[in-house]
Amino acid sequence: MIDLRVVRDDLERVRASQQARGIDPATADELKDADEARRTALSAYESLRAEQKQAGQAVKKATAEERPALLSRAKELAADVKAAESAANQAAADLRAAHAEVHNLIIDGVPAGGEDDFVELERVGEIPSFGFAPKDHDELGHTLGVFDLPRGAKVSGARFYFLTGIGAQLELALVNMAMAQAASYGLIPMIAPSLVRPESMEGTGFLGAHADEVYHLENDDLYLVGTSEVALAGYHSDEIIDLSAGPTRYAGFSSCFRREAGSYGKDTKGVFRVHWFDKVEMFVYCTPEDAEAEHQRLLEWQKEFLGKLELPFRVIDVAAGDLGSSAARKFDCEVWFPSQQRYRELTSTSNCTTYQARRLNIRYRDEDGRPQIAATLNGTLCAVTRTIAALLDVHQQEDGSVRVPEAIRPFLGGLEVISAKPL
Repeated sequence: MIDLRVVRDDLERVRASQQARGIDPATADELKDADEARRTALSAYESLRAEQKQAGQAVKKATAEERPALLSRAKELAADVKAAESAANQAAADLRAAHAEVHNLIIDGVPAGGEDDFVELERVGEIPSFGFAPKDHDELGHTLGVFDLPRGAKVSGARFYFLTGIGAQLELALVNMAMAQAASYGLIPMIAPSLVRPESMEGTGFLGAHADEVYHLENDDLYLVGTSEVALAGYHSDEIIDLSAGPTRYAGFSSCFRREAGSYGKDTKGVFRVHWFDKVEMFVYCTPEDAEAEHQRLLEWQKEFLGKLELPFRVIDVAAGDLGSSAARKFDCEVWFPSQQRYRELTSTSNCTTYQARRLNIRYRDEDGRPQIAATLNGTLCAVTRTIAALLDVHQQEDGSVRVPEAIRPFLGGLEVISAKPL
């Protein structure tokens, strides 16, 4: 959630941010009104409570003649306090609801508009030129025994799969390669749970507009995460963390689950858009002053990883209307898929400023020892199935085999080429 002080002191900034996201700017005014109503209701309740305590003391000291009138007044105050407490609780609930409708304040420079209004920042690597018609990753994955979609659907339903043979080895290789790079830069490797409580899911902003994407286990009131960002953000909830030596950085591996609601008919072939996949996610806690520099650092690590895999890609600055509620700015790295003749998102990194940490009550101490709200950032280092899809598409050869980039060969026992095995 955003800082209410900004709403009180600079309402136009909040309105402009909401409008850039394509959200009715009146939601900012509604939050301001709800904040004022809650403060008024709380002040009334606290005033009556103070008067009630004074009345209670007066009864204790009263003479026999004074006591009946004072007891009558105390009874009236008890009813008034109960009503005021109910009003204050309702005002607090109204404030929470209004607060949830106002997304994180976008950072200056974020493009306005929707999904197609991004700004391309750079292109990296050469787009491959084939002397043959490239096959898509779905056909290659089937032919080379990388994955088995029909049996995945038989066992679990549409958009599930088995990684088989070299596909399973590729997953382990990619995860180990990603973790090795992350550890080399001082990120702490983590294996994160895929089931979390509602507080972590709500605190990271995934139960608002994204609620229809989430799997919920009603009997246990637990949620399957769509990214280990959720668990890593909850890891330090209700804590004061030590940032005196600089940012705290994690690299979390987990299985991820997404319902892909609203995507029916899109990317139904292969393993690009599936309901379950494994991922290595970077997550950072830092001071708000360090957040933008950390955002650039996460992007550079993503670019390094894609470069090692010899994948041609571009970096885009995502438009405000395409940001999640928690992100103040997001960069995507999109890899060129020769079979589709277009760029597709492979990784993203978001600066969430203090939005998530304020919800999750994550703080640090400033130089004067005072608790302050921390900033959080996240960035995908390797979404496994999409990365496998990109490797097959980009590094395919005319004979139907796929060249293995040098950087990942040590994690595959020196394998240089993925080729079909005779039955």
